[in-house]
Amino acid sequence: MITDTIAAISTGMTPSGIGKVRMSGDMAIDIADQIYRSPKGKKSLKNVKSHTIHYGYIYDGSQMIDEVLVLIMRAPNSYTTEDVVEIDCHGGVVVMKKILETVIKYGARPAEPGEFTKRAFLNGRIDLSQAEAVIDIINSKNEYALNTSLNQLQGNLMTQIKEVRKSIIGSIAFIEAALDDPEHINADDYADTLKAQVHENMDILSKLLDSCNDGRILKEGIKTVILGKPNAGKSSLLNYLSGEDRAIVTDIAGTTRDVLEENVSIGGILLNVIDTAGIRDTEDLVEKIGVEKARNYALEADLIIYVVDGSTEIDSNDLEILKLIQNKKTIILLNKVDLDLKTSKSELEDKSGYPIVEVSVKDRIGLEQLSDLIKDMFFSGKLSFNDQIYITNVRHKTAIQEALSSFSMVLQSIEDGMPEDFFSIDLMNAYEVLGSIIGESVGEDLINTIFSDFCMGK
Repeated sequence: MITDTIAAISTGMTPSGIGKVRMSGDMAIDIADQIYRSPKGKKSLKNVKSHTIHYGYIYDGSQMIDEVLVLIMRAPNSYTTEDVVEIDCHGGVVVMKKILETVIKYGARPAEPGEFTKRAFLNGRIDLSQAEAVIDIINSKNEYALNTSLNQLQGNLMTQIKEVRKSIIGSIAFIEAALDDPEHINADDYADTLKAQVHENMDILSKLLDSCNDGRILKEGIKTVILGKPNAGKSSLLNYLSGEDRAIVTDIAGTTRDVLEENVSIGGILLNVIDTAGIRDTEDLVEKIGVEKARNYALEADLIIYVVDGSTEIDSNDLEILKLIQNKKTIILLNKVDLDLKTSKSELEDKSGYPIVEVSVKDRIGLEQLSDLIKDMFFSGKLSFNDQIYITNVRHKTAIQEALSSFSMVLQSIEDGMPEDFFSIDLMNAYEVLGSIIGESVGEDLINTIFSDFCMGK
């Protein structure tokens, strides 16, 4: 049982229009009542209805601290399912800290990182996957990541995991009952039934597993490396994508010698863009180091944007780049179409096999096609704001992989004609590891680790 009352500042510790100090626990309303005064001094927060807001002042003894609005939410209809009080004050750092110090003085204790959400989980209002979705919402870097996290917060992942676990536990229960009472429960033909159920559950989990790469990209962004010869237009492309002059652009070959990194959004998709030194043979020691860095980044990239200077002919440096990006997801931008082209689109297609977009980075021509190409290249089907579940958490991915492995062992046992009790061992393991996703079979250390990543006051 959780009986102590916790408190924290739930808004940013920077000057702003408003700030919020939150309390949760058995004493939250009592503490608020001790420090709150209504304009006429007659209102007691102990007697007000749940989900009501009250204008007044916060006092520490005879000293007024701030003019506030106090929101009262009574258990169990609150975020934590406990009594919750939120004090909306002016957004100064000093005043927020003073109100927090006052509620602690009157009986609350400072909350640990993520402790409000942890209590929501421990009190059964949300499962562990929904709790993890909360931090993903806070950290979302693009619209798709946000909608994926909201989807998970609504319990869509939990629903599918629970359906699979319900099927598993039903199978285990039948096997155990048949072993305990073979005279009344016949399991002779059950292997075929179980085999069909296992295949059905594996199909569900396999679809979730297939979404992991899409989920990682939605959450973390696409590691995108811009490659090309010197003066092809790489730095101009970075400046266009970022909306500012991040890279120096000159007519002098070899201007970019180190890597430049920028997070940009194209069509709601996050790209972690890396501009690299132009790849060419050079005797300049510093430039040579930059070229080597470009090659290394290319090997680790999710996406290569290869910028080709269409006003020059393809040479040995281009051939080296094409060799470097073999088997990589690549989009080729045939740049400088505003000039007389000496490299044709068909020539590039023959040599590379990659999609070609004719552009003029300088004149902003053709670049709008990039986002559609990226969506087609990285996401199975059309990427949209729907109820599709994307696995974005490595912990979830590992658990699903282990469950699939256990199901495979069940199928192997059936194939080998093993006794029914062998099935139960692997079925139970699948049940347990899937339970770890939604928090029905996890240890205290894991729970503490997950919530330690949360910001204070959430």
